[in-house]
Amino acid sequence: MNQPSSPALHTSALTSLPLLARGKVRDNYAVGEDRILMVASDRLSAFDVIMGEPIPGKGELLTQMALFWFDKLGHLCPNHLTGDAPESVVSPAEAAQVRGRSMLVRRLKPIPVEAVVRGYLAGSGWKEYQQSQSVCGVPLPAGLTNAARLPEPIYTPAAKAAVGEHDENITFEQTVDMIGADLATRIRDLSIAIYKAAAEMALAKGMIIADTKFEFGLAPDGTLVLMDEVLTPDSSRYWPVEGYADALARGENPPSYDKQFVRDWLEQAQIAGKPWDKTAPAPRLPREVIEKTAAKYREALDRLMG
Repeated sequence: MNQPSSPALHTSALTSLPLLARGKVRDNYAVGEDRILMVASDRLSAFDVIMGEPIPGKGELLTQMALFWFDKLGHLCPNHLTGDAPESVVSPAEAAQVRGRSMLVRRLKPIPVEAVVRGYLAGSGWKEYQQSQSVCGVPLPAGLTNAARLPEPIYTPAAKAAVGEHDENITFEQTVDMIGADLATRIRDLSIAIYKAAAEMALAKGMIIADTKFEFGLAPDGTLVLMDEVLTPDSSRYWPVEGYADALARGENPPSYDKQFVRDWLEQAQIAGKPWDKTAPAPRLPREVIEKTAAKYREALDRLMG
């Protein structure tokens, strides 16, 4: 995997297309009435707060990884890719801003549910399990430890929040109330099937996908379509197989290929002598944290495609 081919991009600034929205990482532009240009910036968000410093090459790495998974998982679910080149819809002067870091996708009706699948007990799931022996209303066996593999992957959806707000964990029953039993069931079953297929492929490359989240939309004809990003280190917790057993035995978080490194640093970061309260603005990321995070993202892609 080569080094990033362009300078770090914290925020895109296209003038040839109307801006629809800026998310935590992606800037979305309207291309006519039926397509969207999704530009993956090098921004990084942690605890739902966008960091001030970009992670060089991150947007390109995320895009390559998402395209890899869309290709591998196409037999399970249609996706939102159009197959058209992103450079074809912007002015020549703006091509460098989108090259390698963008996807030109179909415009869909987004479903306001984040489809979260967990195969291992980690993060907020582990915290919740210690209090209730369940995660998002899903009861689990007694005696599990941090980073333990679950007997079967579980579906723990979240309600999508506005930028800067925290997504809210909800029960499957609440998703039924939101979008109807048929659609809620299809999303749950499809999400678990996609996770299982991807987890098996990643394991063959020496990586564990501990958990992930998917987003879906509806095409005009009602087809359920996988959209946004898929199985990137921003939307998934990736662990290398090496080191996992030792971390599990110690009850610690395994080494990871995602932004856990940044999260761990932020957990001990201080502003004006006090622990950061996880609201904007975030502490400034040291160069070492930026470089190590960029290297983690690169290594994940190298392994996956190797």
